[in-house]
Amino acid sequence: MNHLSFRNATSDDIPAIVELVTSAYRGDASRAGWTTEADLLEGQRIDPEVLGEDLRRPDSVVLLAESGGQLRGCAHIARTDAETAYFGMFAVRPSGQGGGLGKAILAEAERRAANLWGATTMEMTVIEQRPDLIAFYERRGYERTGEVRDFPYGDERFGIPLRDDLRMLVLAKPL
Repeated sequence: MNHLSFRNATSDDIPAIVELVTSAYRGDASRAGWTTEADLLEGQRIDPEVLGEDLRRPDSVVLLAESGGQLRGCAHIARTDAETAYFGMFAVRPSGQGGGLGKAILAEAERRAANLWGATTMEMTVIEQRPDLIAFYERRGYERTGEVRDFPYGDERFGIPLRDDLRMLVLAKPL
């Protein structure tokens, strides 16, 4: 893989981001990687309108990772209070998973949250039924906070659940 570069997304990137995130989490194409949620959810993973709002909102950045002129991965970071930033919409193209790209994107997101907003903590939510993904974050210093949030059932902008027991665990890491 060529040198990895990072940039902030613009509204022109919305179609490519939606395609990338969908390929990493939904449908048969996502099964080529280890981040698939195809057995838990179907439908869309990110709504273009919600993504546009994230791009326009103050203290919110959608970070793109590119190599060889191609979009390889992305993540969304947003300041939630004076000390905390939220990390989400993390995706790596399935063909590029398992090679360290996700670790590089996560590290860049953490660096930017600290530099842009002075964040001292990064927080995220992960579907409880994704132990492999939770373990990935724990190996990077994230810990379970004990907080559990409801999955947004009934809001198809975030997917159509295939089971009725989904919950979101809150993980956090000091930066």
